Amino acid sequence: MSPLSGRRVGGRKKRCVNGIEVEHGSNRDTSLHELSRREPVMDGGVVLITGAGQRLGAATASRLMDEGCYVLIHVRSSVDSAMSLIEESTARNGEVRGAVLQADLTVDDDVSRLILEVKNHPNVVASGLFGMVHNASFYSKGSFEEIALETFRSLNRLHMDAPFWLTQSLIPELERGQGSVVAVVDTSWGRAWEGLAHYTSSKAGLRQLMLNLAGELVGRIRVNCLAPGAIMAADWEAEHFASVLEKVPLGRSGEAADIASGIHFLLNNGTITGNVLHIDGGWTLNE
Repeated sequence: MSPLSGRRVGGRKKRCVNGIEVEHGSNRDTSLHELSRREPVMDGGVVLITGAGQRLGAATASRLMDEGCYVLIHVRSSVDSAMSLIEESTARNGEVRGAVLQADLTVDDDVSRLILEVKNHPNVVASGLFGMVHNASFYSKGSFEEIALETFRSLNRLHMDAPFWLTQSLIPELERGQGSVVAVVDTSWGRAWEGLAHYTSSKAGLRQLMLNLAGELVGRIRVNCLAPGAIMAADWEAEHFASVLEKVPLGRSGEAADIASGIHFLLNNGTITGNVLHIDGGWTLNE
């Protein structure tokens, strides 16, 4: 059977998407080109972005606020930076389009509190969630023999546990806001990166979690991933970063604005789900 096929059961049509059956009434035509669809409405929609005080998350928050979204900017400690993003957006747009929420996503009590803060935020109460962006991440290098088990567990809590819990808990708000989910994953999928087994394995888990949810939540909530390539290198990876750029067909690194643009696209396109958008200058063509 193809990944997307249909069969008749008891007078009702069932559609199979990646092995998951979705039942439709007998009066529904399940031809793909005729399925009913709801276009996302970005202007005024509420978007939660985790880890949005700096770097890629900050660029995305700024872009979405400029596009008319109200952004819940989650941070662990970068409160001042996040407040500056909102102040700068207010100056550009003439109104406040964001709020800062602080929580450590590796601590269960903090995640639980964050969920309640999102649910009870007046804008979410009024219109639900238009989007959720799992961007929070931590990136460090260390040999496999030296990485502490707690470091491995912490990255899994950040990259897998928190996105699982946040998405699961905020399904009603996402459905009410005709929202979708985007997870920032990694181009390390299928590659062996020296000294990064603890990081790449947790990002691979996030990728698979999101793709599976795209199937489980089909017709209710769109779920996609975005995989950045060589963008904003850390100081300690300058040599590795330079070697990567030699393999990139475009021959240059990307910018934070490129990632923000990609996330904006995935949130705003009502047809795309279950995809991984690579923004890597064509790197995947060579490996």
